[in-house]
Amino acid sequence: MPDPVNRRASYRCFLTIPTRWMDNDTYGHVNNVSFYSYFDTAVNEHLIRAGGLDIRSGPEIGLVVETSCRFHKALSFPDVVDAGMRVSKLGNSSVTYEIGLFRQGDDEPAATGRFVHVWVDRKSRRPISVPLSVRSALASLVVAS
Repeated sequence: MPDPVNRRASYRCFLTIPTRWMDNDTYGHVNNVSFYSYFDTAVNEHLIRAGGLDIRSGPEIGLVVETSCRFHKALSFPDVVDAGMRVSKLGNSSVTYEIGLFRQGDDEPAATGRFVHVWVDRKSRRPISVPLSVRSALASLVVAS
């Protein structure tokens, strides 16, 4: 029986990401490193669009301190991926994201992942509180553990 926690409906927002020819490996499926790229794209697109994050010159940045991925099904070019995102922890200086990668039209994920940001001052690299605009953009994505 499929895991209800990781069904499409359990994610709060989605970004559509088309696979690219170069994402396939010699075995004819999307290579594992591309899955991490999709995670990064989903998180940062949301932070930039919804949170107003200035990735080039803002005073704060989110450093990735942990990632993981569980593969459930193969993806292959030209599949289109719906990257679902939710937040399982919105701490003082860190955020834990959970991402589900779904082949468009599928209810069960091809992969599920975890992605942790620690927010730091751009210059000093010392931890800071999650910026208010980012916190606001993530608040609606928080789910109970």
